[in-house]
Amino acid sequence: MSLLETRGITVRFGGNTAVDDVSIGVDEGRITGLIGPNGAGKTTLFNTVTGLQKPASGRVLLDGADITRLAPARRAHLGMARTFQRLELFLSLSVRDNVRVAGDILRANTRHRVDVDKETDRVLSRTGLGDIAHLEMSDVPTGRARVVEVARALMTSPRVLLLDEPASGQTEQETEDFAGLLAGLAAEGLAICLVEHDLPLVMKLCSTIHVLDYGAVIASGTPKEIQESPEVIAAYIGTEEVTA
Repeated sequence: MSLLETRGITVRFGGNTAVDDVSIGVDEGRITGLIGPNGAGKTTLFNTVTGLQKPASGRVLLDGADITRLAPARRAHLGMARTFQRLELFLSLSVRDNVRVAGDILRANTRHRVDVDKETDRVLSRTGLGDIAHLEMSDVPTGRARVVEVARALMTSPRVLLLDEPASGQTEQETEDFAGLLAGLAAEGLAICLVEHDLPLVMKLCSTIHVLDYGAVIASGTPKEIQESPEVIAAYIGTEEVTA
């Protein structure tokens, strides 16, 4: 059993089906990829998993427990964290304060007393943000701002981390550093689900990849299996990119 599972999740907006009977799993200590064209339903699925969107049918399970009807805050307390496709940061606060703001959730997730300042420093160091911790968020370039969002999510002490296009706006070096960070977090036992359009990054990091098209899963497998799937090639990747 995967740490995080969706079973038959369907989401409808009026007469349109945005997510169609989707069942996927995200395992501890592994990075699971979720890819597909724009409008395929990836962010809607994330919103459903985290409680921002109610499904028409299906269930969301965390460590075997049904959390489908729980509020987003309750899911966060149970160990679920995410980042967003659009940056959701406090531009007038420093990098450090943006990370520290998640300290209340950290306290709620921890039975013992936690030194939030010390934990903030640890997370900033772990994510390579220590050198810009003092900067106001408005002065931080997009690529590193993406990492700030990840750092803030890590401050909640999550078991599952859902990342929605976290490499968007990063330079080549920033993406390489970011890949190392995610690989390290997974090696430490974190379950990560990655929505990303940077296919080389997805193929490099993910042990399992699910491909959505028109809201439905059209393929699931290893990076090699996904690259060789005729359905995926036809719907999304394209022959040239697969060859590359």
